[in-house]
Amino acid sequence: MCVYNVQAYIDGLYCGKENCYDILAVTRDSTKGEITKGYRKLARQWHPDKHKTEEAKKVAHEMFQKIGNAYEILKDDAQREDYNYMLDNPDEYYSHYFYYYQHRLAPKVDIRIVIAVTITIVSIIQYFGAWNNYNSAIDYLCKDPKYRARAIDTAVKEKLLNNASNKGKSRRIKIKEDEEQVIREVIESNMDIRGGYQKPKYTDVLWIQLIFLPYYIVLYMIWWLKWTWKFTIMRTEYGEEEKYYLIKKYMKYGKTQWDAIEDYDKENFLNLELWKKENFKEWKAQQDEEMKAKLAESARYKSYRRYMKKGGPGQISFGPE
Repeated sequence: MCVYNVQAYIDGLYCGKENCYDILAVTRDSTKGEITKGYRKLARQWHPDKHKTEEAKKVAHEMFQKIGNAYEILKDDAQREDYNYMLDNPDEYYSHYFYYYQHRLAPKVDIRIVIAVTITIVSIIQYFGAWNNYNSAIDYLCKDPKYRARAIDTAVKEKLLNNASNKGKSRRIKIKEDEEQVIREVIESNMDIRGGYQKPKYTDVLWIQLIFLPYYIVLYMIWWLKWTWKFTIMRTEYGEEEKYYLIKKYMKYGKTQWDAIEDYDKENFLNLELWKKENFKEWKAQQDEEMKAKLAESARYKSYRRYMKKGGPGQISFGPE
């Protein structure tokens, strides 16, 4: 006959070799209020300041920490439940370690707050990053001779430029600054910047997108049902909007990429009837062939091909050949 002696208390977990309930002079059936009452009574009794000698203070300090640790475990419903489980199932040695450190190492901050703060930070970076891209595009256009000349012509026609006397260095600097500001405003008001450098809108921010996500899902479901009924079941001919949608879908373009395409290119897609899948496949194969021909004539691409033939990134070089 084999007898197994399983110890319910594990050194280093919870209250170690002692029972947390016994330390606070309560039972497993005690309520949270009774546990708090027992803790306060013992905390007053064993507070180090109530003892005079160094030896008594040392003993009181150890007891005070023990009482505090037991209270921290039993006042938390989840930890108390895990502790009771350990008392009832002492043989599940490794699982007790897992549950204990799961609570000890878990973040104290509410996960909802963490998610909200993360989304807010991403939204701020996204918004100001979009403004940075837009301003970079405007700065480039202001420096580009072609667009700058057009902006100056528009400003002159609309009499936006100041033709006052430019005597004095400070006066000339002020006029120059005003001219630059006018040119920038003209370019901003007349240029249609698309794609990743377009003027940011607050509706593109992650927070706003998440808030309106249920609304967008409902709109998509309504659109899908209409599309299925109109074009799959009733076999109605596609309109211009539906043709553009199919072309964008075949190209695997997102909204930003599609908006960056010029209008005359989109009209050309319609003329080529690229909403028909067989036409699109033929057009795509032709585009790929043209791209290959251009790359074959490119000196940079030829150099890259020679580099790859010699071993690419893994080649060993002993200096110039």
